[in-house]
Amino acid sequence: IFTIADAKRGDIGNTSSLYAKAFFETMNFDSITVAPYMGKDSVTPFLEFENKWVILLALTSNVGSMDFQLIEDKDGKPLYQSVLEKSQEWGSPENLMYVVGATRGELIGEVRKLAPDHFFLVPGVGAQGGSLAEVAKYGMNSSCGLLVNSSRGIIYASGEKDFAKVARKEAQKLQVEMKGLLEKYL
Repeated sequence: IFTIADAKRGDIGNTSSLYAKAFFETMNFDSITVAPYMGKDSVTPFLEFENKWVILLALTSNVGSMDFQLIEDKDGKPLYQSVLEKSQEWGSPENLMYVVGATRGELIGEVRKLAPDHFFLVPGVGAQGGSLAEVAKYGMNSSCGLLVNSSRGIIYASGEKDFAKVARKEAQKLQVEMKGLLEKYL
């Protein structure tokens, strides 16, 4: 089981070092989500752990993401693209993944062009309205390269006593759809 600490950390270097130690050594998570906006010294302490992964926020699917991530510089480059380009100087496809929200299918393709070999953690399929088919079409690479997440679509599928049965059914439905997409694209 691959474990993800969805902690969205990103602080000054010495604080990030302590967070990294806590999540990777004390709690033994395999990966952690990290916010990149304080720069290299807030991210690299997490990248120093062997066989651990940083999942860097790149292009998220929440409404507020448009406040900053799509802001363009003087050359017309969106901030999320600058984050993708710069962060690849710090890590590699063996220790750095990206959070790429499922609700912007066409932009997933832009992210894939900039990070062709990296895995993407893709939240937003299901309750947030992201399409698994679009995620696969735009985001899949030759090794799949996707960790697709559908939390609310599964855990809130039913608020009744049949919760477990309905959640299982929703998870299986997503798994069958993904299997078909893997066969189509790989």
